[in-house]
Amino acid sequence: MAKSSMAMTLRNGLSIPKSRSASSYFVISTDLLRNVLFLLFILRWTRKTVLQLRGRGLFGSIVQGYRFLRRISYALFLRSPGVRSKVQSQVSEAVAKLEGKLVPQGPGISRYLTLPKEGWTDQQVRSELDRLEQLDHTRWEDGRVSGAVYHGGNDLIKVQSEAFERFMVANPIHPDVFPGVRKMEAEIVAMVLALFNAPPGAAGVATSGGTESILMACLSAREKAYAERGVTEPEMIIPDTAHAAFHKAAAYFRIKLHLVSCPPPTYAVSLKAVSRLINSNTILLVGSAPNFPHGVIDDIAGLSRLALRRRLPLHVDCCLGSFLMPFLWRAGFPTQPFDFTLKGVTSISCDTHKYGFAPKGNSTLLYRTTALRTYQYFISPEWSGGVYGSIGIAGSRPGALIASCWASLMSIGEKGYIDACHSIVGAAKKMETAIREHPALKDDVKMMGKPLVSVIAFTSPTLNIYDIADSMSARGWHLNALQNPPGMHVAFTLPIVKVVDKLIEDLVAVVEDEKEKERVRMVEGKGKKGQAQGDSAALYGVAGSLPDKSVVVQLAGGFLDTLYKA
Repeated sequence: MAKSSMAMTLRNGLSIPKSRSASSYFVISTDLLRNVLFLLFILRWTRKTVLQLRGRGLFGSIVQGYRFLRRISYALFLRSPGVRSKVQSQVSEAVAKLEGKLVPQGPGISRYLTLPKEGWTDQQVRSELDRLEQLDHTRWEDGRVSGAVYHGGNDLIKVQSEAFERFMVANPIHPDVFPGVRKMEAEIVAMVLALFNAPPGAAGVATSGGTESILMACLSAREKAYAERGVTEPEMIIPDTAHAAFHKAAAYFRIKLHLVSCPPPTYAVSLKAVSRLINSNTILLVGSAPNFPHGVIDDIAGLSRLALRRRLPLHVDCCLGSFLMPFLWRAGFPTQPFDFTLKGVTSISCDTHKYGFAPKGNSTLLYRTTALRTYQYFISPEWSGGVYGSIGIAGSRPGALIASCWASLMSIGEKGYIDACHSIVGAAKKMETAIREHPALKDDVKMMGKPLVSVIAFTSPTLNIYDIADSMSARGWHLNALQNPPGMHVAFTLPIVKVVDKLIEDLVAVVEDEKEKERVRMVEGKGKKGQAQGDSAALYGVAGSLPDKSVVVQLAGGFLDTLYKA
């Protein structure tokens, strides 16, 4: 039977697309994949751009971009051949100067770089400890140091020392071996929860200090957001006055950090700015009660409302406020809401080793619910050494410090803390009044914000504040210099309470001296507010003004290295 030529042609024609179909399919699939990836790239960066513009606004985004380019340009300039060697030389010179101050040298200084061949006698150890105790230092014992040493008195130290000795070998990782330590730690947390008006079902942990408390709060928030919302690019929003531990948490746990300015005159965080920055990646809002730089309490009530409305955790950093904030109203001072009575507050950090007067190495982290606490736990069920679990970063911990903390809280009691609050905050108020009203200070020294607790910060509209800081250092005071904006602060403690009148007297004298220097400058035709020359100016006035902070980082790194120069 004859075959139709047309049919054959059609069959041949139809067979050709089949051979093309496989290659065309591959081309189409590759193009489709490329287009999808490109579309995802566009969507990702479009979303980032929208969030940036919504959070910072057009002008704010332009300013942020300008600062970024300025910082990069300056960094490249510092790395240029001629400049780099000069910068390194000056950094090395500064670090050497720092080492000369911190590392004791000269006659009478012995260095022990290897173990002694034979163990020392008890008397030898005590004699060397006496020499180490008497090394030249700023006299915190005389109330000359801002913050740093939160001393509860010599009688309390005796109680703490006895508790420490009794539980010297205790380790809370073994609660069956040291049941007393487990009991004391649980009671410490319970007492602090009660101070902060925790609701039923609240929980907490003891930590090694405020930094660990803050780190664990951030970790808990990150893990909660991942488990409940699938957030893989976490972000948190903090005031730019919040403690540097939040920056550390962001670096350690890969959390994007949004800083919100705290402008004068209040120096408190802007709620509108916080609200604009919230997005689907936000895992935590933060407020301070009070903040470290200016002693100002953020609007925790406003942050609480915002956190509730946006269904986000809110952490209140009360490490510095610790055992002062809960007792302000009972000591007769004004206060504002800051604790778990605000429904939006989900966690609070409180240092028992500050105004709780416990030995250093004690803090607490409080959670509104037990479920929030579990997000900070680490549990390894398949380890060959057995099931391993820890509440935080540390495994083994010193039970002696827990015992000393418990002994401190029980020895002082509510009445003791109320009395301490009255003395410490009262002294801070006395200095604030002097700054605002003393004839020699009121025009040349200005308060920064309206502090309610133990820290007061001030600056000068007419003098260089870093010159004032260095002159106070020359008189034996160890106060804190601030930057962005320039200022200085005093964190009052019980030792400073005893010498507050001398502190005010010296500040008046220093300001008068600096005013006289300015008058001389004017007579000589050099203009007002001369360039500061001291150590504070070198770090905060000059280095602090650089667009790129790599030089400051090198200086700080050199300081940290110096700490381990034997």
